[in-house]
Amino acid sequence: MHYSLWKRTMILYKKPCKPTKFSSIVENKSKYAPPVAVYIKLAWRNLFRNKRRTLLSVLAIGVGIAALIFVDALLIGWKDNMIHTATATFMGQGQVHHKGFLETLEVDKTIDHPGKKINKLKSNPDIQQITCRTRSFGMIASPGNVQSIIINGIDPETEKNMSKLDEAIIKGNFSGKNNGHNKMLIGKKLAEILEVTPGDKVTLTVAQAKTGNTAQEMFRIGGIFEFKVREMDTSMAFIDLHQSQKLLGINKDVHEIAFTFKDITLSTQVNHPVWSLLGYSDIETLSWLELMPELKAMLSWLNVSMLIMTIILFGIVAAGIVNTLFMSLYERMFEFGVLRAVGTRPGNLAFLIVLEAGSLAVISAVAGSVMGAILVYIFSKEGLDYSDTEFVNVAIIDRIYPVMASHQFMIYPLSLILFTMVIGLYPAIHAAKITPAKAMKK
Repeated sequence: MHYSLWKRTMILYKKPCKPTKFSSIVENKSKYAPPVAVYIKLAWRNLFRNKRRTLLSVLAIGVGIAALIFVDALLIGWKDNMIHTATATFMGQGQVHHKGFLETLEVDKTIDHPGKKINKLKSNPDIQQITCRTRSFGMIASPGNVQSIIINGIDPETEKNMSKLDEAIIKGNFSGKNNGHNKMLIGKKLAEILEVTPGDKVTLTVAQAKTGNTAQEMFRIGGIFEFKVREMDTSMAFIDLHQSQKLLGINKDVHEIAFTFKDITLSTQVNHPVWSLLGYSDIETLSWLELMPELKAMLSWLNVSMLIMTIILFGIVAAGIVNTLFMSLYERMFEFGVLRAVGTRPGNLAFLIVLEAGSLAVISAVAGSVMGAILVYIFSKEGLDYSDTEFVNVAIIDRIYPVMASHQFMIYPLSLILFTMVIGLYPAIHAAKITPAKAMKK
């Protein structure tokens, strides 16, 4: 558009540009004003003609973006917390078993010559900790009651580096033998069922390997643990590894080899060489993703819930943007009519409206990113207390700390700007269809 036409157009605004300032922009560039530069200037001026409405829109949209950033950071922290809790509590990040053992816990399905398997695992530089265990069904009896349990044989020295069993002990201790009586570690709920305390005696009955004969042995309660996981606190007990091997009649064989990686993210790599390191036909090596499919499903559900929240938020943003632009459009209907009357093309008018929407989105994205960063930073230091909360058999023990990530300040703000400009096409097309005669009557 010719400079003289733009000059006449600028006079229509309540706060017109100074002729000297506008003319200097034009004269420095060319005979004709650069269209994009002029439209951007007009869009910013139009946006702040009603400062209160614009600031309220920016605040509403910015709070939405801040909430989206914070929830994303919280979900990342939640995932990390649950994965760490599930793997560090007792399970480990990977386990080795005889094929089919996990489905039945049959005593006969052992890992023979576990030392050779452990040496192979240690040959991988990514492995950090390794421990051996036995697992079987058993019956525990006290003078007060009888309860079926899963009895675990563990090596206290290697187990303390693998799991949080030592940290979970709330009464007594566990160190193998005491005055000729074998020690046993049981859960808090199980202790309540059996009506026992540290120092009391219980009788353990198990089925031995190969023969299937029952074997009994008396143990003294050495300690009581509390993981705040119902299954573990109610139906699990721990005894010394060597004692369990003798009781089950499996010599030096074990039922499980648990291990952890130096970096937990390696445990989710399906192509990692450790999963095929033990190439025995009767042995399987599983990651925590396979050991706890319900946790994997729940983590996927969290991603879906984040997507749903994003869609809802962007829908609210769309309504707010369209409402703001249409209010501005109807207030300036006469001006648009004049613009059309002096020769402004419909496409140029639509382009101006889209730029106004984009400008509003840019301000909102910046404001939302700043608010989101402050919110995430504060809670990343303080954390959120979700203790005593259990999801898919995983109890949240530690505080949840939101995790700040780069994609939160790139994907969401940029998506907002793009989405807003697309939504701005609706009022832009409406403005482009304005006829000068009808518009100037309003």
